[in-house]
Amino acid sequence: MELIKRNIHMDRVKRSTVIQFTMEEDLNLPEDKPDISTLNLEKGEVVIEEIRPGTDEVTVRGKLGYAILYHTQETGSNLVLLSGALPFEEKIHMEGTLPSDTVAVNGTVEDFTVNMINSRKLNLQALLLLTARIEEIYDEELPVGIQGGSAGEGVEYRISPMEVTELSICKNDIFRKKEEIPLPSSYPNIYQILWSNVSLRDVEFKPQEEKLAVQGDIQVFVLYEAEGEERSIRSYETTIPLNGTLECQGCREELLPDIRYSLVRQEHGQPELTIQPDLDGEERILGLECALELNIRLYEEEQIDILRDIYGVTKEVIPDTRDASLRQLLARITGKTKVTDHRKTDIGSPVLQVLHSEGIVTIDHQETTEEGIRLQGSIDLTVLCITENDETPYVSTREQIPYEYTLNVQGVTGTDQAEVHSELEQLQVNLLEGEELDVKAVLSFSTTVMKNIPLEAIEGVEEQEIDSNVLAGLPSAVIYIAAPGDDLWSIGRKYHMPVKTVRELNALESDELRPGQKVLLVKGLA
Repeated sequence: MELIKRNIHMDRVKRSTVIQFTMEEDLNLPEDKPDISTLNLEKGEVVIEEIRPGTDEVTVRGKLGYAILYHTQETGSNLVLLSGALPFEEKIHMEGTLPSDTVAVNGTVEDFTVNMINSRKLNLQALLLLTARIEEIYDEELPVGIQGGSAGEGVEYRISPMEVTELSICKNDIFRKKEEIPLPSSYPNIYQILWSNVSLRDVEFKPQEEKLAVQGDIQVFVLYEAEGEERSIRSYETTIPLNGTLECQGCREELLPDIRYSLVRQEHGQPELTIQPDLDGEERILGLECALELNIRLYEEEQIDILRDIYGVTKEVIPDTRDASLRQLLARITGKTKVTDHRKTDIGSPVLQVLHSEGIVTIDHQETTEEGIRLQGSIDLTVLCITENDETPYVSTREQIPYEYTLNVQGVTGTDQAEVHSELEQLQVNLLEGEELDVKAVLSFSTTVMKNIPLEAIEGVEEQEIDSNVLAGLPSAVIYIAAPGDDLWSIGRKYHMPVKTVRELNALESDELRPGQKVLLVKGLA
């Protein structure tokens, strides 16, 4: 007798860990940069360049890209941009890691502070967070039937249907978007870009035949110095569509996407934004090259009949089992929450206008409860304002707006795999009387929850001649009274009778029994 087996392709997070480390650097201004009067805006981004798995550790090499906007009192530009990158190399201890493992590492800046030592020297301090996870793709070989030997002849076997979420496509790719953004006619020509921010909103992925559709929005903000003798400072903000398709061999509409994405950052931590001439040769076009790094997982839900148990009627059939597990999709959930807050500014000078606001949603704590996945974190908010101070009119303030939200996932447990993706869907910051900022935001959270289903898998079976004393000891006929948990399968196994025979003998429609129910058993019936 041989088992018919099938490979089920799945993935799981083998292990994960998080480390924090600090970076500090004294930075001298390049000779071509004017003296610093006051600091205005700063931003730090982690750029991962290399991930090297080793034995029990992972080496991560990357850069902390920085952008610093400051005021100067020297003749010419009022605002000056200083950008660059600081290299780092960190070892993450992960016991059990092998050089052959596939390791994904995400880096975020928990805190980034710039202090002025003097007009030509700055001190940079950053707290960085690295999250490393080892993702494993594996096959479970499970029995789905039997063939050969005495299959169907004196052998009873139980087949149970199980819902399985199988990994269909697993790959990394890059989706590129190139766009030319013309300035409105009322805006002056661009001399140089002082500050920019590119962020994504409402990004969705839809599987299609042999391709993956991408759609969403790209929000672009730019603060620039205009052409002309006055070198006036202007800002422009717009939203452009993110849409297109990515070739994806084997992709089908019915597959379930679980895709993690991030903007590819340049060395200085920002997407590529350039100044381009229009048809008249004037510098009036913003050239955006946007690249999304995609970690693509596409799953297929399928019902598979699995051989769960076996016994012999005329022979002793002994199954050899092992511990196995299957993945089931519990839920694909998206939830939204509104966050409102009032904050008193500490800018000092009276504020005339909120020029621009940008924020990042961080998840500081994630906990599984009876209601679902409870999330706590904050919006790291940066607000750029125009003040009444003519010498330093542009001033920024940074705030942390807390939130708490429960993503409603019925039936989720702490052992399930659920990576929550957070996104700042909407953000509006208005100036109220008394120098207060009115903050209104909409946060979006999404997750794909995979449940781990443990089971005993039959690896093989051994056939032996049944002990004659066992058969001789069975009664010729008996009335069996069902105990709690009994069914026709357990009774048939105990008395070496086919389940179908017991069912027909007692005129039963199903294999289930209620406690106390009487079942007639007659020896020798097949």
